[in-house]
Amino acid sequence: MHIVAIGKTDVGQKRDHNEDDLLLDSELGLYIVCDGMGGHAAGEVASAHAVKTVQRVLMENRAVLDDARKDNGAEAREKLSSVCELAVNTACSEIFTMAITDHGKAGMGTTLVMMLVVGGKGVMAHVGDSRLYMVRAGQIHQFSEDHSYTSEMVKRGKMTREQARSSPYANVITRAVGIQKNVQVDTLVFDIIPGDTFLLCSDGLHGYYDDPNDLAETLSNTDTGKIPDILINTANTRGGKDNITAVILRAVADESDKVLEDARASEVNLKLDTLKKIPLFRYLTYQELVKVLNITYLETYDAGAEIIKEADSGEELYVILAGKVLVSRSGQEIVELHPGIHFGEMALVDQSPRSATVTARDATRLLVVQRRSFYTLIRKEPVLAVKLLWSFVQVLSRRLRETNEQLSGARTALESRDLPFMEIDDIDISDDDPTK
Repeated sequence: MHIVAIGKTDVGQKRDHNEDDLLLDSELGLYIVCDGMGGHAAGEVASAHAVKTVQRVLMENRAVLDDARKDNGAEAREKLSSVCELAVNTACSEIFTMAITDHGKAGMGTTLVMMLVVGGKGVMAHVGDSRLYMVRAGQIHQFSEDHSYTSEMVKRGKMTREQARSSPYANVITRAVGIQKNVQVDTLVFDIIPGDTFLLCSDGLHGYYDDPNDLAETLSNTDTGKIPDILINTANTRGGKDNITAVILRAVADESDKVLEDARASEVNLKLDTLKKIPLFRYLTYQELVKVLNITYLETYDAGAEIIKEADSGEELYVILAGKVLVSRSGQEIVELHPGIHFGEMALVDQSPRSATVTARDATRLLVVQRRSFYTLIRKEPVLAVKLLWSFVQVLSRRLRETNEQLSGARTALESRDLPFMEIDDIDISDDDPTK
């Protein structure tokens, strides 16, 4: 697989100079869009310095990138995120120092969105309101989240998206590179498969596309080389009130690796589709599903192999990707589980011994989430944590209702025979998941 990249920037219709900057470094696999701010052309200085600094720091840490090409594990992905954060914060510190030592550049800064391509992985680092979009199979997904006043108001429910678009504070950003010595950087590691198309752009472009599906249409059905001109012309036609920058990346399969790439693409889609259908993850956005996928790993079991043993300790949630498993307790078979079903989720929230044995009935492939990785994720992602908590409550509530209905039916049957029956309060149903 290789990446076809093209980028273009335009001053727009209202500005007399261009404070945007971009980078296409195909050798390093680094692509950046920055939108500078500050008086006396200081925005140009900030955006240009951010681009050069991020490129320099990543070149200095090339060993991390090389290692990540050979390793697709969670630790390698975490190292990639860390080195991208380091690069952006190095730029932030240097721009801040330049601004405080040169009064003519006081207050300068820049937004930044970058994508680093390492093997079959992409890494986003993002500060401000420039954006990264991905189009896969005709569907568009926004990977970046605007660090702006209106975006925060929408998230808190104090403003609708329509109100945000017309707000006089629409251009007020809450994070930028260089305004302070350090900045919080949003990162995301994701899989790239052939056919994926990515757009990195400044707000001078995405501000004129209220409907992301308009972008998806252009990004999906246009020759890569023509896309920047089409997008920039559209933004200029609709007003062009700011500088406009677009960088397009398209993943193309190499004929020599097509079979392997097709298999990898099928696996990536299978993982995401399976997670999406699980009740525990039903409220997550595509971006949040990708974050969950980043903390998972694959395990395979031969037919007859024991996955979980009753009374043992454990801290893993398992999701069946392929094959079947048998759940049993005290030697008694309880249920057979099929692809798309998960088991062991209670191990994410408590440390009780496993209450059942789970055995692979066929050759089985499982997606695994460990408790420690899960806690690390939800500590970093409070919104995602609330969604997962709500899903947990709903799953447990449903199982409690089902248990009560079963007990009520059994009670009615026993009473019809004049047999004694324990009150439900006397029955311990705290461990209502036989597959924990």
